Amino acid sequence: MVARIKRSGSLSRTLNYNEQKVKHGGAECINAVGYPKDLDQLSFYDKLHRLEHQAALNERISANSVHISLNFADADKLDQEKLKTIADTYMQMIGFGKQPYLVYEHKDAGHQHIHIVTTNIRADGSKIEMNNIGRNESEKARKTIEVLYGLTKAEQEKQTQSQQQKPDHFGPPRVQYGKNGTKQAISNVLEYVTREYKFTSLGELNAILQLYNVAADPGEKDSRLRQHKGLLYRVLDENGNKIGTPIKASAFWHKPTLTNLEKKYAKNEILRIQHKKHIRVNIDWALRNGKLTLQELKQALARERIEMVVQHTKEGKAYGVTFVDFKSKSAFKGSDLGKEYSVKGLEQRCRIDQEETETVTQRQEIRPPMRQRQTPSSGQGTRPAPSLPPPSSSDTGRSLSPSILEILLQPIPQQEGAPYELTHDLKKKKKRRPKL
Repeated sequence: MVARIKRSGSLSRTLNYNEQKVKHGGAECINAVGYPKDLDQLSFYDKLHRLEHQAALNERISANSVHISLNFADADKLDQEKLKTIADTYMQMIGFGKQPYLVYEHKDAGHQHIHIVTTNIRADGSKIEMNNIGRNESEKARKTIEVLYGLTKAEQEKQTQSQQQKPDHFGPPRVQYGKNGTKQAISNVLEYVTREYKFTSLGELNAILQLYNVAADPGEKDSRLRQHKGLLYRVLDENGNKIGTPIKASAFWHKPTLTNLEKKYAKNEILRIQHKKHIRVNIDWALRNGKLTLQELKQALARERIEMVVQHTKEGKAYGVTFVDFKSKSAFKGSDLGKEYSVKGLEQRCRIDQEETETVTQRQEIRPPMRQRQTPSSGQGTRPAPSLPPPSSSDTGRSLSPSILEILLQPIPQQEGAPYELTHDLKKKKKRRPKL
């Protein structure tokens, strides 16, 4: 089991997210704790007003909405009664047992999971402290529940989970054409990616979607679709080719249209800045010896949960690269990190040029034993140092290069003019005497 906890300042937005899932058949509200009515008698506003009323008891706390998700392994097959029991146990163990909360079972992902909506304001107006709650209370509760109910342990699940089937541990599985409902599968991917990841262009979004076998298609350059800022979503096969019938962006309930995506760009640009250094450091560390190919660099970054997505032309030439960081949920175009992180820059840093290595070796072999000293002179250019006399016939057995003794006995050429400092007196600055 894997638990995730998020805080926000809008209870209505958190509740509406789950209720919209219920409306479109992707979720079901299975329990309501701390409410005066039965679950089947609660309307949307009954659920919301109960939470807002308790949150209003402490107006100084702005982040009063708590959204928890409990994610289970594929091997864990749990009925609704077991899910409700697990939710109650978890809430008790993290200190939220006396809070009003709603439990939703979501059915729109490849793994079974529930969402819990509550508030961190107690009935007496005090605040439940949530600093490090994920590392402390939640982690203890998670391990206890795994043993108590015989669930698959999170550590074991991470080891057995296939990166090919699930790029992100918390995200939906890759879309496989013909094996599941195409529209629902694409909708699950789009909803998760657009909510969780920070991207600032359609190209960066496509780099993420490509990992889930999905592509956002704005149409050809002069097409009617592009002129009207339309957007289609397609399924990709294992080779990256588009297959199946495209689906309009407006056909999905969360409306991932081009206009709505562009509204996220400026906000995501600010949110992702702090994660730029993390990707740079990992790339520089992988290339510290400068002896990797692009494919080896991709494998090295994958071990740090950074996916390097390289874009190619039809001829197979690389023209762009995007880095997707699964830890920070951020995507960066290579050139946004710096020129040295673009395709051209990486190719220059990764390439092992054998000819260049041989050339350097040859230069070292033919380098003269000592550089002849040259000094500037007045008039024409520079005056060369006197050369040694040619070797005599008796010296044919010796090396043609001058000996160290001969070099030391050569007269050092003098400059025609003396330095300015030696021919002019420097005026000493007089010290002023204090007036009496």
